[in-house]
Amino acid sequence: MLKKLLMVVIYIFAAIGFVLVGGYLLVRFGLTNESGIIDTQRENFLGAGLPWATFDRSVDWSDTEEWSVLEAAIRRDEVAITRAANDAGVPARLIVANLITEQLRLFFTERESYKQFFYPLKILGAQTQFSWGVMGMKEETAIPVEQYLTDASSPFYPGKEYEHLLDFPKDTTDVKSARFTRMTDQRDHYWSYLYAGLFLKEIETQWKNAGFPIDGQPGIFSTLYNIGFAHSEPKANPAIGGAAITMRGHTYSFGGLADDFYRSDLLTDLFPR
Repeated sequence: MLKKLLMVVIYIFAAIGFVLVGGYLLVRFGLTNESGIIDTQRENFLGAGLPWATFDRSVDWSDTEEWSVLEAAIRRDEVAITRAANDAGVPARLIVANLITEQLRLFFTERESYKQFFYPLKILGAQTQFSWGVMGMKEETAIPVEQYLTDASSPFYPGKEYEHLLDFPKDTTDVKSARFTRMTDQRDHYWSYLYAGLFLKEIETQWKNAGFPIDGQPGIFSTLYNIGFAHSEPKANPAIGGAAITMRGHTYSFGGLADDFYRSDLLTDLFPR
């Protein structure tokens, strides 16, 4: 009996190991990347392609129950968002534009979590698996954000004043775990906002250095936030796009939804345009 029990335990651990290794390989080779507007429209974005207005905007997403929940949660995070934006040197509203898009996507894809936690508690969803924290940033994006801060030869390098913003304590022995902990902290979202803000600052720097500044184009910033460093290729007249987000049967692009918020009057009392 003891031998059979031991075999069962071994099989269970073997199965867990198989699942974890499989998950790692899926992420490592990009097999978890969702298809959608980001994939089918990438060439259009990098050139001068299809504008986001071709996607459905017939329903005002800000009239939904989900937006009311999200607005209440964002208002409670005003101090952390403003602090991160000031530290990163970007408008707080630009961070919020990406936050609301990530959160609305989560609200409409994780319906059970929304019903059980997000709606009754009026809280933001902090992801802990393939994407991390309330801003939904992946580790493979967070690491370059850190690296570009200290690489003066990089086109993403934002300047000496930003170099130490993401430094880990000198006694840190496990940077990977420390990074995960800071980005998924459910009590304080400052680090999630700071990583997002610095990503936007680095992207802004890259495009400015290339001679194609994107100041005043929140939809372009958000599209780039969605598609990542690897696909940020400065060009003239880029179009807004990104992953498809479906809410109540209507589809928006990531960049288009963020742009729609940024240019609206929503939350302007806390985060002016």
